[in-house]
Amino acid sequence: MTYALIIAFDGPAASGKGTLASVIAQDYDLPMLDTGLIYRAVGFLRAQRGLTLEDVEQLVEIARTLDTQTLDNPELRGREAGEWASQVAALPEVREALKRFQIDFAHQPGGAVLDGRDIGTVIAPDAPVKIFVTARAEVRAHRRWLQLVKSNPDLAYEDVLADIRLRDERDSSRSSAPLSMADDAVLLDTTDLGIEAAIEHARRIVRDRRGSF
Repeated sequence: MTYALIIAFDGPAASGKGTLASVIAQDYDLPMLDTGLIYRAVGFLRAQRGLTLEDVEQLVEIARTLDTQTLDNPELRGREAGEWASQVAALPEVREALKRFQIDFAHQPGGAVLDGRDIGTVIAPDAPVKIFVTARAEVRAHRRWLQLVKSNPDLAYEDVLADIRLRDERDSSRSSAPLSMADDAVLLDTTDLGIEAAIEHARRIVRDRRGSF
């Protein structure tokens, strides 16, 4: 490998970018970082410690001293943690505190695969491969509902859809590193794609982009 193969997956919640990033990381034997888990961890610890969003200094300290082992906590995958993540991610001070960790991970020898909201635009704008994964809000909400209803049978699809729309609005309108597609990213709309088809599309994009460098 003559250059660092940094592969950036960006996109809104439940678009499938995490699943695709995981598969591609395995394909190329690269380390992978789900950056959403970093924000989920900060949000989780905020709630656990009874802090509010106004406790910015304490939240920044949590971000600066975050232990990567915290990311293995299964509670970070839940619905509440996702909402907490979106809240703390809207704070520029928290985003800045977590920025260096992500940049260092992306630019380690050989490269890495990262998925998030601002990988291709802020964390690794130099990434040779950028994929922006999206899908209609209703489709993303249904996917997320299918995941969450297994552990919460009373959860209504309409509530998940409302959460998805709220997170989309918050992620796209925040002042610091809003969700947006990099100019040189390839769009992958998974609305009408099954998981295997989406994986094949992602693999093709990576192969094509690698071939241009």
